[in-house]
Amino acid sequence: MVSHLSAAVLHGLPQYRFGDRAVEVTLAGRVGGSSRDGLRRHLDALPGDDVVSVEGVTCTSVDRTVFDVARTASLEMALACADAALRRETVSARRFDAAAQERWRERLRRRADQASGRRGVRRARWVIEFADGRAELPGESISRLQLHRIGFQQIDLQVAVAGPRGADYFVDIGLRDVRTFWEFDGEVKYRDAAMRGGRSVERVLLDEKRREDWIRGTTQWRLCRGGFEDVRTPEALAARLAAFGVRPPH
Repeated sequence: MVSHLSAAVLHGLPQYRFGDRAVEVTLAGRVGGSSRDGLRRHLDALPGDDVVSVEGVTCTSVDRTVFDVARTASLEMALACADAALRRETVSARRFDAAAQERWRERLRRRADQASGRRGVRRARWVIEFADGRAELPGESISRLQLHRIGFQQIDLQVAVAGPRGADYFVDIGLRDVRTFWEFDGEVKYRDAAMRGGRSVERVLLDEKRREDWIRGTTQWRLCRGGFEDVRTPEALAARLAAFGVRPPH
C-alpha cells in the first residue's frame, strides 16, 4: 500500500522541498519485490489499524505515515509533516489544546517503543518530542528547527500580543532569551487572493506594517522577518538574524 512521503501527499500533509520522486509503498512481510524506477518498496509489518483508504487509495494511517517519514526522510520534511498532523488534533479556531498534544505524543512514543532498535527510530523519537501543533505552516516548522540548531532554547510559537482594538495579534515565533520575534514571511500571503481576503497587495503591506509597528512599540521586542531562502540552512538563518543584531545566547 502507499506509504511514507507518498502517503503524506494523500493525507494532505505539507511537503518541504518536495520534487519528483519515486512512489513509496509498503509490502507486509519480510520478502517482496525489489524497488525500480518510479517505485520504492519497503518491507514491514502492517497491522490493521495502520491501514486506511483515502479517495479509494489504500495507504498507511496518518500516525503510521508520520512515524515512517520521521524515520526515513530529512528532519525538515519529517517536522513539517509531524507539525501539520499534530495541528489537526490540537488547534481549533486558534485555540490550542495542550492535553491533546500530549495524547498524540504518547501514541507516537508507544509506536517508537514497539519499533525500538530499528533504523531511524532514534530520530523519530526526537521528531515526536519536538513537534508542535501550534506551527501553522511548513515555513514556521523549518524556522523553529533551524533556530534550535543554531542554539536558541526558549522558542515560543504563535505568541499573542494585545492589539489596538481588543483583538490579539499573533506572532509566529518568540525568542524569549533575546526578546525578539521571528516571522516567517512567505510570499503566498501577498500573492494568494484568497489569503488577502479581498484586500489589495498594497493594503496587505500597509496593514502588516501597522501591525508590526504596534507589536514593536507595545512589547519593546525586535521583530525580524525572513522567507524560505533565509531558513534554508542554520547558517543562512543565523546570518539573517545577525543582520538585525540578533545572536543566540551563549
